[in-house]
Amino acid sequence: MGKTGGRDPEEVSDDPWYAVSTPFDPPSSFRLDGRVAVVIGGTGALGGRIAEALADAGARTVIVGQDPTHGDAALNRLRNAARVVTFEPCDVSERSALHTLLERILASHGRVDVLVNGAGTNSTTPFLEITDDELERIVTVNQLAVMRACQEFGRYFVERAASSGAGAGAGASIINIGSASGLTPLSQVFTYSMTKAAVHNLTKNLAREWGPLGIRANVLVPGFFPAEQNRAILTPERTAAIMAHTPMARFGETDELAGAALLLASDAGRFITGTELVVDGGFSAMTI
Repeated sequence: MGKTGGRDPEEVSDDPWYAVSTPFDPPSSFRLDGRVAVVIGGTGALGGRIAEALADAGARTVIVGQDPTHGDAALNRLRNAARVVTFEPCDVSERSALHTLLERILASHGRVDVLVNGAGTNSTTPFLEITDDELERIVTVNQLAVMRACQEFGRYFVERAASSGAGAGAGASIINIGSASGLTPLSQVFTYSMTKAAVHNLTKNLAREWGPLGIRANVLVPGFFPAEQNRAILTPERTAAIMAHTPMARFGETDELAGAALLLASDAGRFITGTELVVDGGFSAMTI
């Protein structure tokens, strides 16, 4: 029996269960040549590594952050002869700023194909001590800014697909950075967990809504990756508890998250939408 299980090749070619629309070419399937990727939060450690991976795959990559100083530092790290990377300053908590951001990118790059929402903030304030100001700050950055970015860029994706015919949005990919605490609550990060759970739910709704247009939306779910955002909660005691609950018994490395992002951004993941892609060394699979 050969690849067709002993069936006549002509019979197989007419069978939709056997039909393959696009041959799988591992190297080219992960390429992003001719596409434009926007990484909100690209000045941070995790967002910066994702931006680097997308640029290395051929995407013209725009990193977005609030602080131009951090933007310049990120460009110095990322730019080389093979990468096309630019920085756009933006206060992503403001809808008008996001709208203007999209307009600037379309003017300079002509299109957008990948949106990564990676900005976020955290707090370890005990639940009964969380003030309204702190609650609003974290909800605004972690939840509302993601929703607004999905609306502003998503409107562009939808209009582009509608003007070009059904399915023309193929290649448009929204990657929202979630959290292990968006799956199962973690101690000491109440507001963070709540907002990340909302991002997970929002993303699944977008996948359902825009799937017919070929627009994909997924949640990339990091486990524990040391970064400035979680430095305050990674005490020696908490780190020991995390390692005891992680089958691979180590923290994640940024390359491991970047590889998953590339899958979701590229044609290699063109049938992946509405999923929570967990990169956590087995943390979420562990009980006792």
